[in-house]
This record gives sequence, C-alpha cells and structure tokens, in this order.
Amino acid sequence: MTQVPLSVLDLSPVAVGTTSGQALNNTTELAKRTEELGYRRFWVAEHHNMPAIASSAPAVLIGHLADATSTIRVGSGGVMLPNHAPLVVAEQFGTLEALHPGRIDLGIGRAPGTDQLTALALRRTMEGLSAEKFPEELLDLIRLFAGDARARVTATPGAGDMPAIWLLGSSGYSAQLAGMLGLPFSFAHHFSSANTLPALQMYRENFRPSQWLERPYAMVAVNTICADTDERAKWLAGPAVLSFMRLRTGHLQPLATPEEAAAYPYTPEEREMAWSRFDQQAIGSPDTVRAQLSGLLERTQADELMLTTMVYDIGDRIRSFELISEKVAPSLQVGSEGSQPG
Repeated sequence: MTQVPLSVLDLSPVAVGTTSGQALNNTTELAKRTEELGYRRFWVAEHHNMPAIASSAPAVLIGHLADATSTIRVGSGGVMLPNHAPLVVAEQFGTLEALHPGRIDLGIGRAPGTDQLTALALRRTMEGLSAEKFPEELLDLIRLFAGDARARVTATPGAGDMPAIWLLGSSGYSAQLAGMLGLPFSFAHHFSSANTLPALQMYRENFRPSQWLERPYAMVAVNTICADTDERAKWLAGPAVLSFMRLRTGHLQPLATPEEAAAYPYTPEEREMAWSRFDQQAIGSPDTVRAQLSGLLERTQADELMLTTMVYDIGDRIRSFELISEKVAPSLQVGSEGSQPG
C-alpha cells in the first residue's frame, strides 16, 4: 500500500469586491504553497464568459505558475480542444514543455467550456464543436507533438516537446477514447458524480497499453473543503453552492462572501438543487474529509485524487490544503502506484 497522490485543480475564483488580477495572484500563492506541501500537480481550467473565473487563458497562466514554482507539475484541467486549432495548442504547450521540461501536463476536454454564443466568438464557426470531430483533432495534436509526417505541418516548438497528455471527461465518451488510446484519464466527479463509476469502468475495460502507459491510470477530481469543524467547512462552502445555483439559472456573478451566501433567500427547490451537487464530495473537518475521500477511493479505485476548493478567501483555501496534507493525506492509501504519467 502506498499513499495516494493528491493534486490541485484551481479555477482562479474572482470574489465579489476583488479583481481578476487578485484572483490570479491568489492562484499563484496557492500553487507555491501546495508545492511546499507536496501535492503532485497543479491544474487550471479553461472557462469563458464567467465573471467568477479568471483562468480563461490556461497556457498563459501555466507559464506564469511554472515560473513561480520549481517541482510541482503544472497543467490544464483542461484545454477545451474545440475552441482551438490543434496547431495552436501544440505550439503553446510545446513552448511550455521546452521551457519547463518534464513538468507540464496537457489535460484536454471536448466541451467548449462555455455557452454556444461564446464558443462561436472563440472559434468564429460552429464547425468542429461536435463530438465527432474531437478524436480527429486529438490525433492531429498528438501527431504534431510527435513530428509525424501525417500532420503535414511542423509545430515549432511542439514537435519533440510533448507534455504529458490527459483526457478529461464527465461522461463515458472521453473515458472510452482515453482507454483506446492508452492515455491517462481524469474524471470530473466534482460536477458529474452520477457518471463517475460507469465512466471509470468504461475506461478500464477499453484500455490498451501504449507508449505512455502500461496500465490504466485514473484520476478523480472532487470538490474538497476542509476546515477545523464540519460547521465551518459548510459555512465556507456556501459561496460555491450559491455560485452553482446561479450558473444553473444563468445569473453569473463573482463569488459571494460566506455571509452573502448564508443570507441568500433560496426557495426550497433551489436549496435542494444547489446542495445536491455536493452530496458525494468532501466537505468537513479533517475526520469527515478523511472518511469521504477514503470512501471515494474505495468506490472508484482511483490512482490519484485532484482536489478543487472554491471558497471566498485565499487564506481559507490554503488552510484547507494544509489540513488535508497534515491530517488527511497520510491515511489515504492505494494498492500499488504502478506506472503513472509524469
């Protein structure tokens, strides 16, 4: 038995009364601290047209975070491939890998990460936004990194500078594709918990050994807020719960304060809908979070967990990761570490 690797997914939350610049500075501070605490990787996500999220340009932010750290792997969770030409992604992440060899992860998703109007503004056409185009564009991207003649053009940087490539998913589609290509797979349990076990089963059943992996390697992303008490953790979770409800109803706003979230006049239906997303996550004291993450590991047999912590104050965000490192991580075990990406 070995201690399960723990990693971080950060959305650079823009809190009410603050700026995008402050959000990005907070993300940088968190990356430095989680590196000191021994977390394996630090990923940022691509979202657009969302006032509460500042990580809209992952490649730019990853370069900054890699410069600010020295050992932790830095990457995307993820880059939404339908928004970008494969050549652009190859050049961006080839540059990152050339500058920070062996430290860059390229997590790739097939959703646009935004609404259809914004997706059109990003790519200027709706062509390529369907799932049918995704495998073809993914193979084009891999060929560009490999310097394969079938790519027809050369990515410089890019060819010969391949980061660790992951597929991300919230359903079975990318799980199956990741298995068939022999790539590591990261599942978005933090917003699609009902699909977690079926998707992981599909990934493992379809896995074929590749030049990257000998056996399946699955990471599960989970909402995690750890505080000294269960009551404190639930209080800190209030802004994330309200943010999810606003997202579902199309009323996007910066991340609320815990006081604003606690005072929000939910209808019973809204409250049930908003909090239901966090039913199978990890929110509470160290003892509670330990039990929740241990249960998730037992159910999923994940090789790695990626924790995402959406709270108002950066001090509370850092404190959550400190408590987990000190009081939770040592008891989280996996059967065998085996082969792993990066």
